[in-house]
Amino acid sequence: MIGYVHSVESFGTVDGPGIRMVVFLQGCPMRCLYCHNPDTWDVKKGTPTKASELIERYRKNKAFYSKGGLTVTGGEPLVQLPFLTELFVLAKENGIHTCLDTAAATYLPDNAEQAQLLDRLLEHTDLVMLDIKQIDPDKHRHLTGMDNARVLAFARLLDRKGIPMWIRHTVVEGYTDDPADLTALGEFIGSLRYVKALDVLPYHTMGVGKYKELGTAYPLDGVPPLSKDAAATARDCILAGIRKVRDIPET
Repeated sequence: MIGYVHSVESFGTVDGPGIRMVVFLQGCPMRCLYCHNPDTWDVKKGTPTKASELIERYRKNKAFYSKGGLTVTGGEPLVQLPFLTELFVLAKENGIHTCLDTAAATYLPDNAEQAQLLDRLLEHTDLVMLDIKQIDPDKHRHLTGMDNARVLAFARLLDRKGIPMWIRHTVVEGYTDDPADLTALGEFIGSLRYVKALDVLPYHTMGVGKYKELGTAYPLDGVPPLSKDAAATARDCILAGIRKVRDIPET
């Protein structure tokens, strides 16, 4: 099976536990206003690659990954679900820790054919880093072009299956920093049993140059990068929502 790969990072340190090989797959149906990888949107613009080639590349540097593993991100890796599944099956056959970084944009809760593939994928998935971009459905649609029902349903699916999750949320001034939304996000996270970590990421503008290269206007031109203090405040709001649901008193 052939997959379309945007790029491979050989020494990733922020995409799961330990040092990891990070594979960026092509293809994404979301059009996030702050996307810093617009060059990953089109599936066929990637490099045709076999899953076995990626595993062999991992094995050549296996000594670096003794406490890490393989992370697949994008784009949206679930766009290439059959290829992703084959890659993770091969990874587990080789004793490799697998992590999926996704926003679940293509998840179809009522699709039986997809469910079979997803079951096989998740049987070979050790960790999912789930990107919840906005808890409010209307604001999520404005931000990404899609409703968030699929994302939240996917989180519940992972929880039912007992798949460990790291939740990621990017905070953008004026778009994802409303305290009420952040608290509501925390309440949703608090309802999940298998969330193991929370990453609150400050918005940055490092992808602006790619839009210029593509000859495309940057949607959030003029929106400043978020400060670390503002990200910390947002994290506190999310944690307050988690504590509220789990009835954990503030310390």
